[in-house]
Amino acid sequence: MSTEQPLEQAAAEAVAASRQSEQFALVLAAVQAAQIVQQQPQPPACQHHHGPQQSAPVGKWVAVGVAGSVAAISLALSAIAVAVGAVAVTCCLLVLRSMWREIQRGRR
Repeated sequence: MSTEQPLEQAAAEAVAASRQSEQFALVLAAVQAAQIVQQQPQPPACQHHHGPQQSAPVGKWVAVGVAGSVAAISLALSAIAVAVGAVAVTCCLLVLRSMWREIQRGRR
């Protein structure tokens, strides 16, 4: 009977330890769940600096388009002005040449 009693006692202690392990695991799981619920989500750490938020650089492209259009129109008007000036000078020279010829004929 002396051999059975320590075996029974050891078995009873093993069952008690098993129950305590299960209870310990449940308590540990509850504590971890509470910590997860209480934690605030942390934003990921960036390695670069964020400037002011801009929706899209649409305004910049509109300004470039407007400036390009104004430059193209002014270049076209300048070319027209040069052409008109060249025609006027040519007409003036032709009139002066014909007048000069008439003067030269009248003298002779």
